[in-house]
Amino acid sequence: MPPSETIHYVDRSDILPGRLEDAKAAMRELAAFVETVEPQLLAYHFHVDRAGSTMSLVAVHPDAASLELHLELGGPRFRAFVPLIRMRSIDVYGDPGPSVMDRLRAKAALLGDGTVTAHTRVAGFTR
Repeated sequence: MPPSETIHYVDRSDILPGRLEDAKAAMRELAAFVETVEPQLLAYHFHVDRAGSTMSLVAVHPDAASLELHLELGGPRFRAFVPLIRMRSIDVYGDPGPSVMDRLRAKAALLGDGTVTAHTRVAGFTR
C-alpha cells in the first residue's frame, strides 16, 4: 500500500436499551478528544439512526499511520462505550496492514462480537 493512501473507516454498533443519551455524551466526549489530539484526521463523525438504536462512526484517515495512531491514543477511551453499545461491524476501506487489523479485531471484541473487514480499492480517485 502506498503510504499516502487514505483509509476510510466505518463501524456500526447497536445502542443498548435505555443508553442512548449516555452513548451520545460518550460520542461527543470522544470526538472532542480526538479533534484535539489527532489533527491529522480528515474527518471523524458519529451518527445515530432515527430510531436511536444504531450508532455509526465514519472516519477518514490520511494514511494507515493515522489509523494506528488513533487506536493508540483513543484505545483507552473506547472502554467508556462497553456498557453502552454492542459493536456489529468494522469496515476499513484501504489496507491498514496486519498489526492494525489485529488491533481492530481486539477493539471489536472489547465492544461486542462484530466482524472486521478490510476492503481493497479497485478503482476511483480522491481529489
